[in-house]
Amino acid sequence: MLTLPAPNATWQPPFCPNPNCRYHRDFAADWPWKRHGYYWRQLRPHRIQRFQCRACRRSFSTQTFSTGYWLKRPDVLPQLFMKTVGAMANRQIARELAVAPSTVDRQLERLGRHCLLLHQELLAQCRIEGPVAVDGFESFEYSQYFPFHHNLAVEVETSFGLGFTTSPLRRKGRMRPDQKRRRAELEAQLGRPDPKAIERGMGDLLQILAKCCARLQLRSDEHPAYPRALRGLGCSAVHRVTSSTERRDTHNPLFEVNLLDLLIRHSSANHRRETIAWSKRRNGSSLRLAILLVWRNLVKRRWEKGPPESPAMLKGLADHLYTATELLAARRFPSRIEIEPVWVRIYTGDERTPALSINRGHRLRYAT
Repeated sequence: MLTLPAPNATWQPPFCPNPNCRYHRDFAADWPWKRHGYYWRQLRPHRIQRFQCRACRRSFSTQTFSTGYWLKRPDVLPQLFMKTVGAMANRQIARELAVAPSTVDRQLERLGRHCLLLHQELLAQCRIEGPVAVDGFESFEYSQYFPFHHNLAVEVETSFGLGFTTSPLRRKGRMRPDQKRRRAELEAQLGRPDPKAIERGMGDLLQILAKCCARLQLRSDEHPAYPRALRGLGCSAVHRVTSSTERRDTHNPLFEVNLLDLLIRHSSANHRRETIAWSKRRNGSSLRLAILLVWRNLVKRRWEKGPPESPAMLKGLADHLYTATELLAARRFPSRIEIEPVWVRIYTGDERTPALSINRGHRLRYAT
C-alpha cells in the first residue's frame, strides 16, 4: 500500500496530482518538478511547502497528498474512523468531537470514499484461495418502506471481506391494511423496485470475485437468486448450498459471513435494531460499510482472543495490525486506481434514494 512519510525539507512528491498530466499515473524518475514557495496555516506543521509540475504547470503542496486536504479539522478523520466502527451515530460523534453534525456527515463521506479506494487497492493484489461465503444483509433507508440488501462476500479461510454490492427491495412481511395502502401509494409515485435486484447485485459481486480466482468455490443459503447470479460468470464455479435451518455455530459452512453480519449489526449505529440512527440514504450506508470492511480487514484481529493477526495479514497483504492514522497516511487518487463500476456509483454518490427529491452526488474537482 502507498504510504507517505511526514513531509520535511527533503520530501519529494511521488507523482503529479493533475489527472491530465502524463506524469500522474506512473512513478517516473525523470518527472520535472520544482519547489514553488510555501504558505502558512494555523495548524501544525505551520509552514506548508508548495511545488509545481514543469510539464503541466499545475502547482500543489504537500497537503495535496494528505487525506486532510482542504480540511480545517484534519484531526477529526482518524477519530471519526474509530468512533464510526464503534457504533456511534453521527450526532453523538459531533458532540464528542465538538464539531457541527454537518462536519461529521461530510468527513464521513470522505472517509468512506477513501476506504473504498483502499479496499479496491487491496483487492487488486488479492488472489482468492479456498471457499467464499456470500449472504444478504438486510436493512432499510429513509423508512421501512425502502428496504435493501447489502450483498456480502467473505473468504472462509481468512475472514477477509472481499466486497459488497447493494440491492433495493420491496417491503415484505406482515403489514396492516394502512401500511399496504401506503406502500401502494409510494410504488405508484416512485416506482416498484426491480424484482431481480438481488440477482443483479449478487451477479455484480460475483463478477468482481471472478477476477481474483480461476475457480470460485461459493457457499450460500437457499436464496433462489444466487444460482441465477452465477450464470455468465467469468470463471468456473462450484456452488454449495446450506440450509437456513442448520445450527449457526462455528461449524456452519456460512459461519464467516454470518459473523460479518453480526459485526455490521453490532458495530454500526445505522443497522442496530430499533434505532433512530437508521440510514437516510443507501449510498451513505454503503460508504459506512466500506469503512467497516477496511477496519475488519486491516485493523481488527481475526479473533479477539487469538494471535494479533488481521485477515489482511493472513492474506499476505499486510505485515502488522494497522491503526487508523496509518490507514489515513496517504490520500488515494481515484484517477490512479481502477475502480469497479458498481463501486464507482457509490463513490460518486449515484446510488439514489427514490424517496428524496435531491440526492447530493460527489463530483471531483481537486479534493477527494
